[in-house]
Amino acid sequence: MHNWRGKTAAAMILVLVVQALVALVDVSLGQELVPGVMIFGDSVVDAGNNNDLLTIVKANFPPYGRDFVQHKATGRFCNGKLATDLTVENLGFTSYPPAYLSNEATGNKLLKGANFASAASGYLDSTANLYVSRAISLNQQLRYYKDYQSKVESIVGKAKATNLFSGAIYVLSAGNSDYIQNYYINPVLSGSYTTDQFSDLLVQSFTSFIQNVYSLGARRIGVTSLPPMGCLPAAINLFGGGSNACVTRLNDDAVAFNKKINVAAQTLKKSHPDLKLVVFDIYKPLLDLINNPEKNGFFESRRACCATGTVETSLLCNARAPGTCSNATGYIFWDSFHPSEAANKVLADALLIQGIDLIA
Repeated sequence: MHNWRGKTAAAMILVLVVQALVALVDVSLGQELVPGVMIFGDSVVDAGNNNDLLTIVKANFPPYGRDFVQHKATGRFCNGKLATDLTVENLGFTSYPPAYLSNEATGNKLLKGANFASAASGYLDSTANLYVSRAISLNQQLRYYKDYQSKVESIVGKAKATNLFSGAIYVLSAGNSDYIQNYYINPVLSGSYTTDQFSDLLVQSFTSFIQNVYSLGARRIGVTSLPPMGCLPAAINLFGGGSNACVTRLNDDAVAFNKKINVAAQTLKKSHPDLKLVVFDIYKPLLDLINNPEKNGFFESRRACCATGTVETSLLCNARAPGTCSNATGYIFWDSFHPSEAANKVLADALLIQGIDLIA
């Protein structure tokens, strides 16, 4: 029986590898594997929607973007490409979904998707309402998406627009800000909810988002799990009590949430048989990088590249901040919350394998 199970598992892995290779061949031949990509969520995937908001959470200045196209800061919280940028490339696209609030989001540039994500947003609207002025909440991102749908329909007509909406891959990244920038530092919130109760709140919001975007035509959705939050440089310095080790409590919270969101995803798929929904495991690939940096070509997993690499992000990661590394390729983290482009490449490759079902 054990041998039979082992052979079955090996066969399944082989099938996935073959499917991935076939997909990559299609991409190499210039074929886009899906009609478009729609992106929602937080700073991990924000491509510049916060640039013109009255918020302190921005990344449209150096050294952000120094290794991106034309060495230009676009609002991405990275030295170069985001994991979603690299995923879009893996899917065969030669351009990225434009930030919906940017000047790029016009006309035919909208016909292969758009990016609605906003740094400092989360599953809860209250998370987006922090930081002097508001980020774009998930609910508002959905309202922008409805507006986007109307624009696309006016360009190509309802039939072609519907094919785009149903065939596109939808990516959601959220949860980090809810914990690190809200729950853990908000005594009112942490005093009102246990971590278990708080995670239930987030899962309810996740379920609501999936149901709402499904009602708007989405059928292929990938949502990222929480990363090992306790290993983020900022988390180690803010919550680690002087230790240089990952904060176990935070990682345990991430693991517990990830289990719940996987259960919720299975429930959603049962109630919507035509829904392809994948929870991308970001936790394990990133933790493997952090625990074994040398094995993956990195040398620094505790300190970020920008400035002191301990707490700096957004405005604190700026061109005048002392200590910024000259070459980020050996660093897993670019700033104290966000991976470098080199780490994003590893994560994007993991997402491609995990997301085969979305493009099959």
